[in-house]
Amino acid sequence: MPKGRGIRRITTVMNQKLKQILSLNNSASLISSLMAIVVGLAVGFIVLLVSNPSQALGGFGAILASGFGDRKSMGQVLYFATPIIMTGLSVAFASRTGLFNIGASGQFIAGAYAAIVVGVKCTFLPGHTLWIAALIAAMAAGALWGLVPGILKAMFNVNEVISCIMMNYIGMYLVNFLITITVFDSLKNQTMRVPANANMPKMGLDAIFSNGANVSSANSGILVSIIMAIVLFIILEKTKFGYELKACGFNREAAKYAGINERSSIISSMLIAGAMAGLGGALLYLAGSGKGIDVVDVLAAEGFNGIPVALLALNNPIGVIFSGLFISYLTVGGFNMQLYSFAPQVIEIIISIIIYFSAFALVLKGLLQRGGKRR
Repeated sequence: MPKGRGIRRITTVMNQKLKQILSLNNSASLISSLMAIVVGLAVGFIVLLVSNPSQALGGFGAILASGFGDRKSMGQVLYFATPIIMTGLSVAFASRTGLFNIGASGQFIAGAYAAIVVGVKCTFLPGHTLWIAALIAAMAAGALWGLVPGILKAMFNVNEVISCIMMNYIGMYLVNFLITITVFDSLKNQTMRVPANANMPKMGLDAIFSNGANVSSANSGILVSIIMAIVLFIILEKTKFGYELKACGFNREAAKYAGINERSSIISSMLIAGAMAGLGGALLYLAGSGKGIDVVDVLAAEGFNGIPVALLALNNPIGVIFSGLFISYLTVGGFNMQLYSFAPQVIEIIISIIIYFSAFALVLKGLLQRGGKRR
């Protein structure tokens, strides 16, 4: 056999094996996540059964059916999913590069504040340029808040978990202070409302997902979050830059030996992660729902909700879209739990159980991969 033909044959076989491995990896990821959801829901039903046997079946049915109960409910699922998809992307992107971004809450609120300030103070901007400027400001603020832990990690090897937690509280208290001297509505103890042209365009989604005059809060923010998920997927899987970031996440010493700038990769990863969380803050508070940032000493829950969204998606940006929609779907279903004599907080218990089992998804994924390779 000619040498050239032999090399081509070997290359073809290697490519086929690589495709099989990637296919096995994707299948194992999907199966492990679905099993975590099924087992989590089953345990959640047991919790309902123990607490109130007579209403358990009706309450569980409400959780599963309320998200599709009517068109407004479906619109609310999209509305609640938008910010947690963005914070999920923030956590997932950092995790793919070997970093645990637990600072999404601080980055989220920093971005939200920047968006509201631009929306309230920059009314001289014409038409739709106001909400575009607000989104850019939110991404910049979130990126800045992610930059600090990135620099501390890259330059001084400070654990990003510790610095991110500190930045969460600094962000919360700083935003509370800045609100009171810039865009404060003292009657409501929260930020002022932005003008109509600072809100995200509805693009007809509020009319589509409505029950007559009872419209939902759905808007184009969900489209922005989906686009950003696709962009991050392309960056990670199809670009040299993404390959370098993932290489540092797998093995920093090996990446450094291969000539990849480890410090630059860490800083870039935290910048992008922070920008995604900041954008999530803008998409929530510029949704036209009348929501403002309350001046309270409580960290933004959306930042922490991004962690289970990323965990359930196994840090896949496309998977984050679906896991964010699923968590939002359960949240909307939980609003009806009082009709069955359950406290609304019971849905948080069920979501926590699903998250707990999704943590075992990585273990299950490894078992499925080893079994597939043996076959």
